Amino acid sequence: MLSPERRTSMAERRPSFANFSGNSNHIDTLMVPHLAGIEDPLPETTPEKVDVLIAGTGLVESVLAAALAWQGSNVLHVDSNDYYGDSAATLTVDQIKNWVNRIHNSKNESEPYKNAKLYISSSNIGPDCKYASRDFGIDLSPKILFAKSDLLSILVKSRVHQYLEFQSLSTFHTYENDSFEKLTNTKQDIFTDQNLTLMTKRNLMKFLKFVLNWEKMPEIWQPYADKSITDFLFNKFKLEKPQVFELVFSIGLCSNMDTKVPLALNRIRRYLVSYDVYGPFPVLYSKYGGAGEVSQGFCRSAAVAGATYKLNEKLYSYNPTTQVATFTDGSKVTVTEKIIMSPTQAPEGNKHVPEQKYEVNRMVCLVEKDCKEWFSEDESAAVVVFPPGSLKSGNKHVVQTLIMGSGSECCPQGTSIWYLSTTESGVRAEMDLDAALEALEISIIRESSEEITNDNDIVQISDDGRPIINSVRLGQSFKEYVPRESVQHLMKLSYTQLTSTPPFDVVNPALFDNDELNNRANSVNKFIPNASDNGIIYTAMPSSEISYDEVVTAAKVLYEKIVGSDDDFFDVDFEDDDNDAMPTGASVNGVINYENAIEDDEEDIQMGEDDSNEFVGEMEI
Repeated sequence: MLSPERRTSMAERRPSFANFSGNSNHIDTLMVPHLAGIEDPLPETTPEKVDVLIAGTGLVESVLAAALAWQGSNVLHVDSNDYYGDSAATLTVDQIKNWVNRIHNSKNESEPYKNAKLYISSSNIGPDCKYASRDFGIDLSPKILFAKSDLLSILVKSRVHQYLEFQSLSTFHTYENDSFEKLTNTKQDIFTDQNLTLMTKRNLMKFLKFVLNWEKMPEIWQPYADKSITDFLFNKFKLEKPQVFELVFSIGLCSNMDTKVPLALNRIRRYLVSYDVYGPFPVLYSKYGGAGEVSQGFCRSAAVAGATYKLNEKLYSYNPTTQVATFTDGSKVTVTEKIIMSPTQAPEGNKHVPEQKYEVNRMVCLVEKDCKEWFSEDESAAVVVFPPGSLKSGNKHVVQTLIMGSGSECCPQGTSIWYLSTTESGVRAEMDLDAALEALEISIIRESSEEITNDNDIVQISDDGRPIINSVRLGQSFKEYVPRESVQHLMKLSYTQLTSTPPFDVVNPALFDNDELNNRANSVNKFIPNASDNGIIYTAMPSSEISYDEVVTAAKVLYEKIVGSDDDFFDVDFEDDDNDAMPTGASVNGVINYENAIEDDEEDIQMGEDDSNEFVGEMEI
């Protein structure tokens, strides 16, 4: 039986499946069965024989299950938890409490989580309290979705987007000098930013034009191929530190100043080509939960295609000779092809899980503050980036923060969820996360304060008398402002998540090549309970990457290992061909539009080159 504590699924929350833009009257012609574990009781029996057994309903595993099921494979998808999502789950407060207790009591040597610490305000969350546990949906692996990305293409192609609801996210903040600066990334932003000199604007526009097609201009970047992106931007494009930090850490979402040029250029371009694809924003996020909700959508798709689902089911052993997998309840299934397993689902005592040698340190805070000051109009989410050296802890690695407001349907009105993460390790990671949390608290208190109303407090005047209006209140009185209130924490969770994927990278296909390890194990014993044997491939834990970029790469590699080729990966012929159209509001000319905008900008800059006053007038148009 499922826990009564679980949050309602998307199917239960909404009477029909809205399209990507959330406003379609279309109802899919496919009959969508209720997923076991989401709406209906679990099946009482396990199939006798399947092609593929997948253990763990994390994001990669769920995408893979749907791809295989639509290709025609007979898939059994199990999870030892009583909820969907596994390492990408969206959990209630009580489920988080149980999750932390499980980590503390785990005897599994390959446990991918450690150092879990949890505080819950029992006077505010619980029975007969102001907030119920189910009011909150907390992501174990928070993600944002770039508008031009492989996963979004598959969401549309596979119709999974019809099980979900997305909202836009356009606000990215960079933390500098004890304040948040809103990202300068559009023509209007650049032209109206009075803090930028004419030369900086010209250099910035030159770089933005270059980066869209950087691979076709090797004469510019190859001399810097082995150097850091910061060196490249400083020396080749003569950009100032604030613009470099915005490009590298807010737009590129890179981990540190040493990120190599090709990788960083790809990440910066990812943001720019995603802008204006579906609207004036580069990023989307799913309501009611992040990766957990997307995982659930792909599980529903797999169920449509015939996959069988069972929760509270854990693999106990596998005999590669007989190809029989045995579960902890005594049931058995013959697996004719492969077993795919998440490290979180590994049997206790298993020493053959790939080494999880990289750390992602995370902190999640539920706060009694709506944080609307950080959001754009009609939005309910924002990204805040703390570049290296911006915190009082002297952080060497970036701290990324995703803020989710009540409009995300993950928390009640008047509250928000703060997700902080860093690739720093050990005590240094704790110091950096604590420092970032303190900076967030001080900033939101002063920005939401009603004590300061004088315009002089929110407008700075430059030396030549021009007003400088910033995205947040940066007046001198705010920097000296001593808050009379504090941010109320409803819950605070911190933990270390291990992964085999390097920071801010996609999974290495070699990770799934365990033949040498397995052959060595099989030479000792043909039947090894609680071990990784021939026929078992372990997936990778989520990396520190805040986007979904690694998901499709990993799913395709696994798909090819099972099927032999990824040519028919989600090559599905749906009956309703009209559904192949891009979602309402989509534009197929997003890249072209951005390039044209940059060319227009360069013309405007050239017109103002001889007279700074004329240039200012041009900017205001």
